[in-house]
Amino acid sequence: MSRGELADFLRRRREALRPEQVPAHASGRRARRTPGLRREEVAERAAVSHSYYERLEQARGPRPSPQVLAALGTALRLTAAEREYLARLAGQTAPGTDGDRAPVPADARRMLHRLGPVPAYLVDERGDVVAWNAAAVALIIDFARLPVEERNTVRLSVRLGGSLCSSPAGEEDGFARQAAADLRASSARRPADRALGELVDEYAAHSPQFAAAWRSHDVRPVPTLRKHLHHPELGELELDRQTLLVPGTDLRLVLYTADPGSPSATALARLGASGTS
Repeated sequence: MSRGELADFLRRRREALRPEQVPAHASGRRARRTPGLRREEVAERAAVSHSYYERLEQARGPRPSPQVLAALGTALRLTAAEREYLARLAGQTAPGTDGDRAPVPADARRMLHRLGPVPAYLVDERGDVVAWNAAAVALIIDFARLPVEERNTVRLSVRLGGSLCSSPAGEEDGFARQAAADLRASSARRPADRALGELVDEYAAHSPQFAAAWRSHDVRPVPTLRKHLHHPELGELELDRQTLLVPGTDLRLVLYTADPGSPSATALARLGASGTS
């Protein structure tokens, strides 16, 4: 159980929840001096004592039971991803380790190559790219030529950011929020994963947006991002970066698609036709 992380998460979610989002309380008629709900309001909604909830936020409380965690999730209006993250912070699920990763399933590899002109790759919980198709190589980089430790979406965003991606207003923030959400959830599952911790520290030092998103404990997934890419042969491309969970695994499928009939869609089709396995 990570008492400090649990306390910080509860406090941030409480402060982020506006009073008008929950049913009115008698205590809500008093002038508010703090953002979000008060501790006593959360305790009341979760049917726990104020002193017990206060100890949780001060990193002094005992390990909450699954029933208390469920009640807190309801009181704080947590999403499914946030409830899972809360349970892992409270030590209610078995954490992963930093051991060897499971091999990529053969059917997942076949799926990649059946996508044809759609650039796609598979990433694990650290964001390491573990498999890819020819179209992804043609669009982004030849992953096979990179050292294994550099085949990571976060490190590639740093390495290729200036040469491959442009960043309209909000786009860099979007990727940083997605990376922070993904790595936060992974770190709760794998608290002993040193490589994951090093990656977080590395990217936080590079990206203020990521550092801020990491501190916020936001673990809600960001399934689609609009990306503006500059390709040396095809020029400017406007693509959607979509992320899907591969059922039965900890892998995620990342695809780059374009609006049907758009110049970017035509360019992707040419790119896929010219790619080789």
